[in-house]
Amino acid sequence: MMFLTTLAAAFGLGALATARSLDTQLAGRLTVQLVEADPARRAAAESRLMALLQANPDVARAAGVDRGALIAMLRPWLGDQGDVADLPIPAMIDVEVRRPDPARLARIADQIARAVPDARLDRYESWMSPVARFMQLMIALAVGLVVLMALATTTVVALAARAGLDRHRETIDVLHMLGSTDGQIARLFQRRIARDTLIGGLIGSAVGLVLCAFVGVQVAGLGADLVGGVRFGLSDWLILIALPVLFTLLAIVAARLAVLRLLEQRL
Repeated sequence: MMFLTTLAAAFGLGALATARSLDTQLAGRLTVQLVEADPARRAAAESRLMALLQANPDVARAAGVDRGALIAMLRPWLGDQGDVADLPIPAMIDVEVRRPDPARLARIADQIARAVPDARLDRYESWMSPVARFMQLMIALAVGLVVLMALATTTVVALAARAGLDRHRETIDVLHMLGSTDGQIARLFQRRIARDTLIGGLIGSAVGLVLCAFVGVQVAGLGADLVGGVRFGLSDWLILIALPVLFTLLAIVAARLAVLRLLEQRL
């Protein structure tokens, strides 16, 4: 269970890192399209808009997209028939907003609309929102799996405590007659369960961490922008390493409560 818990937690942390990376990279990114058939008027509008954006303190960077790059992107769809360079390709400006927020983005959009009414504004976060919602779903799923594993651990500990009490019924009766309290007997079970849980948890967690590191190396080798943000930081690794200890503490509490409850029922 600790192996599966480590994988589920790593999956959730990876999805969270990806969501944060998408938010950082795309929340403040805009693309302005200048759709104008007349090359001279299109160039004049682009120059006017570039000057306004570069002078705007809310804009961190504004750069025109190279026309040759746009032609190269269109060529696979248009084929080699005819001269693609003669097509009235829109001018595009890539804009990066400084400290993006809705109010700042609205001001920039209003400035663009006043300067060039025919300009089209595309916000990256609008067409990436389905990916963001999917990442949120994956994070919720990972959290649910970790919670499910915690509940399963609690159930297993309770069953183990019940089995231990049944197996040592006579010994417990003798301890009671000698003056031992329920709390003292519960501590005996706590120690045994804590030791078994910690040893098993460390083994399962170690195997899970090795697998996570292997998958991380494979993902880094893909070189894809979407998964490029899936990099565990120090806090992520500390969370994964702390899982066996946290589950051991959970097992100790579950064992104590289960043993005390069973002893009270027997009395």
